[in-house]
Amino acid sequence: MTSRTATDPGDLIMVSVDDHVIEPGHMFEDRVPARYADRAPRFVRQDDGTMAWLYGGKVITNTALNAVAGRPPEEFGFEPTCIEELRPGCYDIHSRVKDMNANGMLGSMCFPSFPRFCGQLFMEATRDTDEAAAMVRAYNDWHVDEWAGTYPGRFIPLALPMMWDPEAAAAEVRRLARKGCHAVTFSSNPHALGLPSMYSEHWDPFWQACADEGTVPCMHLGSSSTVPTTSPDAPVELIYTLSPINLIETAGDVLWSSLFRKFPSLRIALSEGGIGWVPYFLERVDYIYRHTQHWSGMDLGGRLPSEIFSEHVILCFIDDAVGIEARHRLNLDNVAWECDYPHSDTTWPKSPEMAMQYLSALSREEIDKITHLNAMRHFQYDPFAHVPRAEATVAALRGQSAGWDVSVRATRHLRPESTRAAGNAADAIAMMGRAAAPEAGGAGA
Repeated sequence: MTSRTATDPGDLIMVSVDDHVIEPGHMFEDRVPARYADRAPRFVRQDDGTMAWLYGGKVITNTALNAVAGRPPEEFGFEPTCIEELRPGCYDIHSRVKDMNANGMLGSMCFPSFPRFCGQLFMEATRDTDEAAAMVRAYNDWHVDEWAGTYPGRFIPLALPMMWDPEAAAAEVRRLARKGCHAVTFSSNPHALGLPSMYSEHWDPFWQACADEGTVPCMHLGSSSTVPTTSPDAPVELIYTLSPINLIETAGDVLWSSLFRKFPSLRIALSEGGIGWVPYFLERVDYIYRHTQHWSGMDLGGRLPSEIFSEHVILCFIDDAVGIEARHRLNLDNVAWECDYPHSDTTWPKSPEMAMQYLSALSREEIDKITHLNAMRHFQYDPFAHVPRAEATVAALRGQSAGWDVSVRATRHLRPESTRAAGNAADAIAMMGRAAAPEAGGAGA
């Protein structure tokens, strides 16, 4: 076997634990029980040409920022999109795999779009919980069997929960574990959704099922259906400045709740949360605990908060040179890389080269943990059962994509007439009210 240096991007094996799917319009066909078939979400083209899902009286459009891969930055925005301006890899599984190959990316975990990060749509759009549960199961079956199942070894399956019913969510975790799915979305702050907080025993059946099955709850930024902002007239840059750091609130909740003391085998992921802020967070929680444990009643069983957090929390990042520089303060067994295709933060199609700008200082063992081994272990994902390791490298995968066009192409001329302002915090909050956080809402093609 040819030996390559750790700094050669072509020798990497890359698995992303945070990408997104713009769901195709056929996904509910033949997956919903007959009594609910006429109530299933429908994918339509609106009068102005934009695409939308219709469900429970709600109209859910796809915002442009959700699917900008392959488009010039000056065309990014909050306005709804039409199918013609989307890169097919956003919604077509065959094109997605070709886009992954062109990026040298072996594996991908894909978060939902139009139902929102943890299926809030199905909780809010109908009062019929049996119907809502049927839609969640149909979505999950599509995701596991078709989206992740069409190309075995290329995707880490990810499930939606029934957020309104922890017992039903637990049953769904167990059902999908039997199908090989060991990741489930969950809200970064269920209290913000009008549900019991993570400090409540309400969620114990769900946590227990995840612990029993080795399933990882993934708490993506924006999954609280709120956006971090200081004032409605702040520019959009303010929201994106605060977004990943905002998961420090979730980090505090999972740490100071009884979650890991009650379920010691449980692991959770802070999806798209970044890592640069974590070293100070760990320093701070230890300092706090030393000063409060004598009078607050908090008892961590002789362990420091930083020790508990570092054992149980999987940290996920797209581009975070500061965090990598401070890696000696992190548990590198719990750090994983993200591509974020096709969102505006994505590093596609140059992810390996961009990652090596800061990973090159690490040992090959450390690089392998971050780029694929940690994802494989935590999500019980074995791509090499389907793709030989020698064919899974960046160079080998790119070799399969010869002639596949990854050039940047303008599509503004294909977009229906709509508001094209750059947008500010008020625009994002208004959009959030119709769909989700700036990156969370959307419809499929």
